[in-house]
Amino acid sequence: MNGHVIVRTDRRPDPDAVATLAHVGVATGHEAMGRRGLAQPVLRPIYPGARIAGRAVTVLSHPGDNLMIHASIEQCGPGDILVVTTTSPSTDGMFGELFAVQLAARGVRGLVIDAGVRDVAALTAMGFPVWSRAVSAQGTVKASPGSVNVPVVIAGCHLRPGDVVVADDDGVLCVPLSLAPEVAGKAVAREASEADKIEQFRSGVLGLDLYGMRPTLDRLGVVYVDESA
Repeated sequence: MNGHVIVRTDRRPDPDAVATLAHVGVATGHEAMGRRGLAQPVLRPIYPGARIAGRAVTVLSHPGDNLMIHASIEQCGPGDILVVTTTSPSTDGMFGELFAVQLAARGVRGLVIDAGVRDVAALTAMGFPVWSRAVSAQGTVKASPGSVNVPVVIAGCHLRPGDVVVADDDGVLCVPLSLAPEVAGKAVAREASEADKIEQFRSGVLGLDLYGMRPTLDRLGVVYVDESA
């Protein structure tokens, strides 16, 4: 595709995989995917405690211009997550309460934006989750073309429309649509394994022993010494 486009697409991940990834969260999902897909930690939630997963609707926008966010809304539906990035770095407040009201009315679960967001108090009060690079009241214009539902890179993470986005207090994870069921299955197994480890740690078992790391200390030449009286 050439030029600026708004792509209408039915690419959608397996709903059971999305629900599972929402439950297990970013850290477990990241480990289950072989420690891949994690966006750079510049994207942070505007309020703590939110955890979402959903289909990515992507926006590639000119910095300081939110025209394409307006254009993207009719492409969003229940369970989606709007993902916005810009063609060059920006921290301008491209998204606020009026956008969130429109998206919430369409059943959108949240926003991930590699730029700025404003109206944080209102977004928090309405319970609309946002992960952003910055919080800024700097206003924007509506004048420059961009694209909707095209492949993007957001905070170092490659994302295609229809892929799964997982976001919580630990950051943002991008899971390719085709891998979502496999990653979800591995994440469930990992969660069960971690639950077992938690019970052992509560009983007093040390990670050094559970993970068999004492031979590693020996191999690396780490020795125990008793302090002299």
